[in-house]
Amino acid sequence: MDICFLRALLFVALSAWTLADDGQVTFVSELSSKPAQKLSKYGWYGNVRLQRFHIPEETAIARWLFSVTKGNNFNCGKHNVTIHIQYGSPPVINPTGKVFPNATLWSPPLSLILPVTSQSSTTFNLSNPAPGDWFVGAHLPEHDGRIEQKGFPSCSYIFQPQLSIRRAVDTPIMQQGTFLQQTAAPDTPARLKLYVPEFASSLSVSVSDCSSGEAADDGNCSLVLRLGSTSLQQRPVTVNCSGIGCSATLSNPPWDTWLRVVVESGLGNRTVTFSIVSNYTVGCKPKSIGLKVDDDINKLRSKSNLTNSTSADNNKVVTDAVAPSNDSASLLTPLLASACVWSIPVLYEELDVLSMRFTPANGPNVSVTDTHPTLLTYPLHTQATGGTLNLQLTLNTTNITVANSSSVVACLSPWAPVLDLNHSQPCRTALFGGYGVSVNISDPKAVVRLPFPQSTTWYLTLQLTCNSSDCGNASLVSVVPEVFISACVEDCGTHGECRLLRSYSYLYAACVCKTGWSGWGCTDGSSAQSYGRQLTATLLLTLSNLAFLPATVVAVKRCFITEASVYLFTMFFSTFYHACDQPGVAVMCIMDYDALQYCDFLGSICSIWVTILCMARIKDIFKYTLFMLGALLIAMSMQLDRKGLWNLLGPVICAILLMVTTWVYRGVRRRHCYPPSWRRWVLFLIPGAVCALVGVCLYIFAETEDNYYYTHSLWHILVASCVVFLLPPKEKNREALGWSRGWSWRPQVCGYTLCQNDKDELYTVT
Repeated sequence: MDICFLRALLFVALSAWTLADDGQVTFVSELSSKPAQKLSKYGWYGNVRLQRFHIPEETAIARWLFSVTKGNNFNCGKHNVTIHIQYGSPPVINPTGKVFPNATLWSPPLSLILPVTSQSSTTFNLSNPAPGDWFVGAHLPEHDGRIEQKGFPSCSYIFQPQLSIRRAVDTPIMQQGTFLQQTAAPDTPARLKLYVPEFASSLSVSVSDCSSGEAADDGNCSLVLRLGSTSLQQRPVTVNCSGIGCSATLSNPPWDTWLRVVVESGLGNRTVTFSIVSNYTVGCKPKSIGLKVDDDINKLRSKSNLTNSTSADNNKVVTDAVAPSNDSASLLTPLLASACVWSIPVLYEELDVLSMRFTPANGPNVSVTDTHPTLLTYPLHTQATGGTLNLQLTLNTTNITVANSSSVVACLSPWAPVLDLNHSQPCRTALFGGYGVSVNISDPKAVVRLPFPQSTTWYLTLQLTCNSSDCGNASLVSVVPEVFISACVEDCGTHGECRLLRSYSYLYAACVCKTGWSGWGCTDGSSAQSYGRQLTATLLLTLSNLAFLPATVVAVKRCFITEASVYLFTMFFSTFYHACDQPGVAVMCIMDYDALQYCDFLGSICSIWVTILCMARIKDIFKYTLFMLGALLIAMSMQLDRKGLWNLLGPVICAILLMVTTWVYRGVRRRHCYPPSWRRWVLFLIPGAVCALVGVCLYIFAETEDNYYYTHSLWHILVASCVVFLLPPKEKNREALGWSRGWSWRPQVCGYTLCQNDKDELYTVT
C-alpha cells in the first residue's frame, strides 16, 4: 500500500455516561502514520517531501510526531531539517528568499526546525484544529550545487510523520434561539457546535446565568468563549467573560459549515455552570429561481456550442468576450428592485489535470451596480488545491461610459463573502482574510494569483463605488471576471518548466527553473546566466567530444575498425545529447531527448568495454563475441536504470578481470612480465591509467551545477585521451582492413594451395 494508514478507535471514558446537555462528551483516539521518506536538499519545490493528513470534525487535540533518522554516516555533517505545516493546501514556502511573480499572494506556513544528530524527533500539539486536510512538508537546507552520482554512497536522512488525535463523538448541538445548560471545568471545557447556513450575515453566541456554586464567586465566572477552529493562519475569536455573562458576535461568518464553540473556565479547580444560546441573521438572500431546470440545460448547450466555435475561430471569441452581454443586462433589470444581492450561477469546467475554468453561465460579462453587490461562487475541491487560483478582472469600457471617480471593488474570500464593499471596508470575513482588488477607467485590469489555494468554496463579490453618494449615469457597469485553476503561475514563464508532482494519490505542480533563474515562478533573475555563458557551456560540452577523433584515427590506423566505429558513435551522440541537454536558449535537438540520452550513455559504456577487451589481446572470435554480448547486456541495463552506478562499474570490472587474467596467463607462459616492453608501460599504459583515474575522480567527486560545463568537458577529453594511450599496437598478422591473414585469400597453383611458413603467434605484442 502507498499509504500506511492506521486508524484505531480507543474509547477513553473521561467520566460516567451522561446526557449531552451536561457539557461532558466522550472522546476517542485515532492514529495515522505515513511511510518514511528520504529527504533531499532544497533546490526547488520538488525536493520537498509532502504528506497529507486528514483531521475529522470535532477534533479536540492533534499531536504530530516528526522523526528523522540518519541513514548512514558517509560524508554526513550536521544538518537541520525544516518542517512546514499548512491547513487546507500544501505549504507555499520560500526558504531561499527569492522574489515571487507579480500579483502573486501567499501566506507563510508554520515552520519548525529540527536539528538532526543520529536520530531526532519532535512533537507539535494543536488544540481545536480545523477539520479537513493538513499538509506537512519537510526538506534539508538549500542545495549546495554538488552533483551526486546515483548509486554512490552518500548521506541520507529518513523522515516519518505520525499523527494522533482526540475526537469528540457526542458533541452537543446548539439550536437557533435555544438555551443549553452547560458546565465547564479548568481541565474539561464545554464543547459545542452549531451550524451556520448559507447567506448568514451575522452570528452571535451569548453566555448567561454563570454560577460557580460559591457565593463569593457569583457574578465573576471568568469564562473564556472561543468561536471557530485553529488553522495556524487564523485563530478562533476569543472573548474573556466577566460578570455573569458575555457574548461574541461574528460578522460574515463562514457559510454552510459547522462552527466550533468552546467555553473554558478560569476559576481554579471549580466547575462553572452557565447557559448558552446562539442566533444568526440572514440579512441578504438572492431571489429564488425555482425548480425548473430547462433554462440551465439550455445554457449548457449554448456553452457547448460556444466551446466548439472557439476551436474554429479563436479571434472571434476574444472579440465577443469583451462585448457587453445582453443576457446579463436583461437578467439584472428585474432584480434591482427586489434583491439585495445578485448571485450569478457559475459553470465549472475541468479541462485537464490541475486545469479548471469557471465561467458565468450568462456569458463572460457580469453587470455590477452600486446599489447591491454581485456574488459569484467558486467551489474548489481537494484535487484543485495543488495548482494556482487565478483571478483576472477586466473593466469593460467598450459600450459603457464609466466616470473617472468610479471604480469596481472586488473581494475574493474563502468560506464566506464580504457583502458590504467599499474603499474603507477591509476584504475580510469574521474568521478568514480575503484578497481585495479594484479596477477603474485608468487601471482597467487587475490580477490576483494564489498558489495552492485552500480546499473550500471561494466567493467573489463585486460592487461599484463612487466618490460621491450617487454614481449618476454610470450606476451600471460591466466587468469580465476570469477565474481559473492553472498548474503553475503563468506556466513558469520562459525560464522554467512546470512539472506535475505526486504525493501518493495527491497531485500538485511546481516550477523547476533553468539557467540560474529562480523563484516560485522562475522570475528572479538575480543569479541568471548570461547568453554568453550559456553559449560557452554549450560549445565546451559539445566540442570537447571532438577529442574522440584522435582515438578514432589511432584505432583505424591500428586496424581496430570495430572499436573506431564505437568511438564515432559515442562522439556523435554525446555531442548532440549535450547540445539538446542545455537549459537555456543555446540548444539544438536533432531527435527526442530521451533517445539522445540513451545513445550517449550506451556509447560511453561500450567505448570503455571494447577498449579494455581490445587491450586483453584475445582471439577475434572470442573478442567480437564478447563485444556483442557486452553491448546487449549494457543496452538492457541502460533500459532498466540509466544512471545507475553499476551500469558503469559492472562492465569495467568484468573487462579488467578478463584483461588481467589474459595478461597473467601470458606472463606465466612466457616467464616474463606482460607487456614486456618498459616503454609500453611508461609511455602508454601508465599515462592512460592516470587519465582514466583523474577523469573518474572529476566525474564522481568534483562536478557541481556551477562548474559542470567545464568539468564534464574535461571528463570527455580525459576519457578520449586515455583511449589513445591504452589502445594496443597493431598486430603483425593483421592487414590494413583489420582482417587477419588467416582470413585472407591464398592463391592456388595446379590445384595446390601455396603454403606460408608463418608461425601463428596468438599473443604477440610489438
